[in-house]
Amino acid sequence: MTIDASELAVIGKITTVYGVKGWVKVHSYTEPMENLFGYTDFQIERNGSWCPVTFAEYKRHGKGLVARIDGVEDRDVAATYTRCNIAVLLSALPALEENEFYWHQLEGLKVLTSGPEGESLLLGVVSHMLETGANDVMVVCKCPGSIDKQERLIPYLPDQFIHHIDLEAGEIRVDWDPEF
Repeated sequence: MTIDASELAVIGKITTVYGVKGWVKVHSYTEPMENLFGYTDFQIERNGSWCPVTFAEYKRHGKGLVARIDGVEDRDVAATYTRCNIAVLLSALPALEENEFYWHQLEGLKVLTSGPEGESLLLGVVSHMLETGANDVMVVCKCPGSIDKQERLIPYLPDQFIHHIDLEAGEIRVDWDPEF
């Protein structure tokens, strides 16, 4: 069964190999990080397509996670999985409270702010999100119709910079100085 990327949510990434027995380091986008392994039916993006994978075991190691892919017991084979995204079906994600959003829902949305005359100014679209520790950050890149070609890093702080998110309209309203 082929799975379309639009049906998936990326929840982590295999970064590098760990040891010589086929283990890999995993960077989790879930919070807490161990929640990644609470899912099943993982998909790995390899060579531009998604394929199923099972993790035989995992453990916390230092400030991160390491895991062994089922059937992989050699460092060289494990290396073929490095830099691969880990995803699950969108339907496997838990429902969110009102006004809560997953990162993948924000990516691609237009970001608008108000100009000096109250007019709407298109800053760009959310390219991706960054986790900084203090707060998440939206990376806003140019798009057709945006006011300039500038990339902006806007803190994802609802009620401070983020005023309204409308998934149906594909827009995020922010309080952000276009000169910044």
